[in-house]
Amino acid sequence: MSRNKEKKDAGSAFRKIDVDQYNENNFKEEEPDAGPTGPDEHEIQTLLNQGKNAEALAYVLATAPLGCKNQLVKDSARNLTQKVLLSIKSNQMDECLVQLDRDLIDVLMKYIYRGFEIPIEGSSAHLLIWHEKVYNIAGLGSIVRVLSDSKRA
Repeated sequence: MSRNKEKKDAGSAFRKIDVDQYNENNFKEEEPDAGPTGPDEHEIQTLLNQGKNAEALAYVLATAPLGCKNQLVKDSARNLTQKVLLSIKSNQMDECLVQLDRDLIDVLMKYIYRGFEIPIEGSSAHLLIWHEKVYNIAGLGSIVRVLSDSKRA
């Protein structure tokens, strides 16, 4: 009889997964991690006050909290980005865009679409100019990448 028990134990020794952890009653949502915190508002304001609009744009796009799940952080970053975009005049846009790589241009396009979703007074016309300039540089591919990306700005 002990021989049968040994065979049974040997036959189930490979089962090291605790299947009870996948029970619906034991499911726990993932804890939100610290993740990206977004751009520093003081740094952005300093760059804008110094007239370094291109550097402010590059900084706000490079520090975008795209992987963050905290909506307050994302909204704060969107507001800062809109502030930077609206501070850049239409005749300065081209020189700002030349300094950005493809990934940052895609992030900029994300923020342009977010600005269309949640407009502030007087922003829509300015964002349309931004959209046209970005489209002329990045083409249709940027729009497709933004609309198909699961990480929202």
